[in-house]
Amino acid sequence: MYYSDEIIEKVRESNDILDVISSYVTLQRRGSTYFGLCPFHSEKTPSFSVTPSKQMYYCFGCHKGGNVISFLMDYENYTFQEALQALAARARIELPAQEESGEARKQSDLRKTILEVNNKAGKYFYHQLKTKRGENALAYLHRRGLDDETITRWGLGYSNPYRDDLYRAMKKEGYSDEVLAQTGLFHIDTRGAGDKFWNRVMFPIFDANSRVIGFGGRVMGDGEPKYLNSPETVVFDKGRNLYGLNIARKTRRDHLLLCEGYMDVISLHRAGFDNAVATLGTALTGGQANLLKRYTDRVVLTYDSDAAGIRAAQRAIPILRQAGISVKVLNMDPWKDPDEFIVHEGADAYEDRIEKAKNFFFFEMDVREREFDMSDPEQKTGFARALAGELVKFSEELERENYLQAACARYHISEEGLKKMMAGLGRASKITVEEDRAAREAERQANARRKADSGLKKSERLLLTWLVNVPSLYQKVKDVIRPEDFTDGVYEECAKALFAQLEAGKVEPAAILDRFMADEDDRQTAAEIFHTDPEGDMTLTARSKAFTDIVKNIRRNALDEAARTASPEEYQRILKEKKALEKLVITI
Repeated sequence: MYYSDEIIEKVRESNDILDVISSYVTLQRRGSTYFGLCPFHSEKTPSFSVTPSKQMYYCFGCHKGGNVISFLMDYENYTFQEALQALAARARIELPAQEESGEARKQSDLRKTILEVNNKAGKYFYHQLKTKRGENALAYLHRRGLDDETITRWGLGYSNPYRDDLYRAMKKEGYSDEVLAQTGLFHIDTRGAGDKFWNRVMFPIFDANSRVIGFGGRVMGDGEPKYLNSPETVVFDKGRNLYGLNIARKTRRDHLLLCEGYMDVISLHRAGFDNAVATLGTALTGGQANLLKRYTDRVVLTYDSDAAGIRAAQRAIPILRQAGISVKVLNMDPWKDPDEFIVHEGADAYEDRIEKAKNFFFFEMDVREREFDMSDPEQKTGFARALAGELVKFSEELERENYLQAACARYHISEEGLKKMMAGLGRASKITVEEDRAAREAERQANARRKADSGLKKSERLLLTWLVNVPSLYQKVKDVIRPEDFTDGVYEECAKALFAQLEAGKVEPAAILDRFMADEDDRQTAAEIFHTDPEGDMTLTARSKAFTDIVKNIRRNALDEAARTASPEEYQRILKEKKALEKLVITI
């Protein structure tokens, strides 16, 4: 769906960022800026700022920043369109109807209808739990330690022991078989129609925005399967959703607990661990890992302590690591799962286990160690070989060295001997000493280039920061610097937009951020530009020199680049401009 820049600007300007964020975060005024505890990471000292004059927010701790639209995208996990629609509704602005193809409109209508059916089904199951037919199910939940408040909070319910009970209820609501067949709640074929779930305790599955997208049903006895989940539909993708994330994403803890079962999540939340989530009846997927990465950099695996749970943790670790998440594994012995642990040991003991959770590497190697008799020299050598095989997988030399030292101390293995074994494995995998040296040299050269680039990028960032905070400086640089002189893509895009605003005489950083809604990293980079104080405690003379040096650095680099492909005549012009540039002095 597409909305014009004019509409986006109208919606944004009609929603004061201070009013919107104040409904989510407690803010206190400090001068012209408001501060509060960041809603995106755990902290004790407020570093989250809202600046009404710029209509922007920025956290000096986790560096998230943006405008009122991106705040809803970050906090509510909305898409850009969903955030814009929510803000339009808040400001009582009627958005123009969007032109969609017939197929797109059909799919959009189907999604809305299935979500509607799911919501009604959830209410129906909840109602049945409170009837006489649901007495056994309610008693079962009470035996599992859940009180009525918890049952209501999680929307738990019951599917009656009649195979077409929900189907008949939805038909009375007027839904066609064609639609009901696509909800995943029913079996509909030439032989008739019936419910997928019957005589089970029902767990509605919510997406991050608290919409019912599917269900999990649990038998109350020894029947199989113990858990039955909705099949995938146009609104339910098991590999891209997590149970409990709609609540856990708002936690102030700096990590998430990843479980296997619905009851584990509910029990942990009841015990005060509002950061627990679970996969949806399948092994962890890359999509779920990427979803976790949106909310945290740290995950503690709290899988079952049996053999199946250990294997599941081993499969999950590389997937989480690939997503850039730090992983630890919690030990729940002697209890099987978090639900049992909480019942028998309590929240304080569980908190202690979190503090003692194993680093992912040592969890895996401790599991491998059980396969060997460490008192037997041959088997201990076999374990050392397995250990070396895991250590060579670390691509960063320093990280590899740190794990090597820690592993040798932990398992009482010679560091020199393990290094030689790793070198042998490196040769076997065609990682030669020469290749390793070449890789290190390439990395050294890349670091040198990055260092040089970082100096130029710093100048580009600071120039934009100066111009946002002191717009009058634009008149002193507009004939020297052009947006094309910026080498960084984000900075160049910011420069184009900012220079256009400065020409028009109206600087609106929040409007520029609209350009970066599709990429969170770029948006944070832009937000940092507009939220930095460039002057500090410098004197006027120092400020003038710093600003002049920044302008010279950017323009000099642009001229050097142009000289590489310049004709003889053009080259002479560039030399003259470079000489003139060295004499440039800008007074603030």
